[in-house]
Amino acid sequence: MSKNTVSNFNLRMTVYCALFTALIIIGGYISIPIPVGPVPIVLADFFVMITGLFLGLKYGLISTALYLALGALGMPVFAGGSAGLAVLVGPTGGFLFGYLLVVASIGFITGKRKPSIVTNLIALVVGNILLYAIGVPWLKFQMNISWAAALAAGLIPFIIGIVIKITVASALGRVLLPRFKQTLVSASVQQAEIGEE
Repeated sequence: MSKNTVSNFNLRMTVYCALFTALIIIGGYISIPIPVGPVPIVLADFFVMITGLFLGLKYGLISTALYLALGALGMPVFAGGSAGLAVLVGPTGGFLFGYLLVVASIGFITGKRKPSIVTNLIALVVGNILLYAIGVPWLKFQMNISWAAALAAGLIPFIIGIVIKITVASALGRVLLPRFKQTLVSASVQQAEIGEE
């Protein structure tokens, strides 16, 4: 393969990663504070789920890590336009780092099985379980509150939203994912052919 093919593949994946990072950032700006705690309702987690479904493990992690890196460097990309290391180590930091687990688990599960609605649903549910499994304990210990208070502030108000987000992500996956995956398969074949030469 020519150097042009290598450049085209790299450019394509760079654009995809940047696009999905931008979607996560937009989701962070769509933020609704709730009175029971510091964790707002956001759409960033929804777009992290979409990133895992569409980009898979490797590129999903790159895209999500880029989002976290931008926020750590002071770009106002976190919920409500917040930024900085203080946010990452603050009460909501567990959810932010949990995004890496979400995208990795979704990308891993969907990448190891034949694409299907059931596989996508399992991946999305597992991803969310992992998100709250790290986010709620982090919130508890950062705020020095009881488990009941942590669950009340970091999980219970979001359960309906979680179900809605998983449903919508699954529906989008069903409609758009086959075409998008075909594009990625084509890019991967090109990459494999490049590696053989």
